Amino acid sequence: MPSASHKASSIRHAFKPTACIGLLLAAGFAPSNAHACATCGCTLSTDAATGYSTQSGWRLNLDDTWIDQNSLRHGHGKATPQQVVEQPSDPSLGGGEIEKGTSNRYVNFTIAYRFDADWGVSAVLPYVSRDHTTYGEQQSPYTPAATAPDQVSSARVAGIGDIKVLGDYQGFLPTHNLGVQFGVKLPTGRYGGQTDDGDFVGHPVTFRTGPARGESLDSSLQAGTGSTDLIAGAYYYQPVSQNFDAFVNAQFQAAVSQRLDQSGADFRPGNLASLSFGLRYEAHANWVPQLQVNAFHKSADQGAFADRPDTAGSVVYLSPGISASLGRRMQVYAFVQLPVYSQLQGYQLFPRWTGTVGLSMAL
Repeated sequence: MPSASHKASSIRHAFKPTACIGLLLAAGFAPSNAHACATCGCTLSTDAATGYSTQSGWRLNLDDTWIDQNSLRHGHGKATPQQVVEQPSDPSLGGGEIEKGTSNRYVNFTIAYRFDADWGVSAVLPYVSRDHTTYGEQQSPYTPAATAPDQVSSARVAGIGDIKVLGDYQGFLPTHNLGVQFGVKLPTGRYGGQTDDGDFVGHPVTFRTGPARGESLDSSLQAGTGSTDLIAGAYYYQPVSQNFDAFVNAQFQAAVSQRLDQSGADFRPGNLASLSFGLRYEAHANWVPQLQVNAFHKSADQGAFADRPDTAGSVVYLSPGISASLGRRMQVYAFVQLPVYSQLQGYQLFPRWTGTVGLSMAL
């Protein structure tokens, strides 16, 4: 059995900052168009999945996350199309948008360099692939014709998302197991929206089929948000017994400038806050079962291109997974996230589960 001191070292044998951008950065709403779950997405702590590190040098990571939002929800429970139309989140509209589904895939490439045991830096490049379908805005009272097949509009997003650049410092303690993160999200992904007059702003993806064909997809369902965000976080990890290591980390992200900033054509994504904690079972040298709890809160989006009534909420996921070593320099990992709690504002599409697989390699 490895000793506690050995485990304190092994939990740091690989490092990469959080690479889950996906829906956390791309889920809000636009007027009379589509919207998605504002509070779902990849909240997995991939730092803990592969272990924090004090070793200097380069590290590459590639992870792939699937999120299928196929459950319409409100508050703590399920919602129906009739509720959306007859009990709308914005009563002044006289109805509401009935969403059908959103299928998301995020492939994230991370390159990280650690100068020494104290300082490190990384960059995360995401590729976003999203298919969204909606029945569009329907007026009260609800009838089955509102969800007929000929009412479905679809759009597809595929492209580079918003890049993150992060630094970290973990020199507070001699054991280097307490650290902070700081960084920025850049507006590198395609973004935009459509005004009430029908004018396009930016370069938004549009619906390609259905009654909404040619109209702009919601600003927050684009590959990027058009905003520059500041990021701050902290983490701590510690052996707690002969075979178990524990960790906790938190991160906060907020937009500080927006390219969509004109009157009647503005958009600011809501602030994001996450907290993760969990255990790693370190009894085996080459494979490490793990269990994480991931809590996430998003505040409402702001601006003319935002659907404020439907973009805020809190979610908690239970995330079992495992990482395994493929030689001295390479790791693979796989996790499933299962939502165990949700408090969603308005009506939002929600996943029944999400999945992430990844590969991490030291150079």
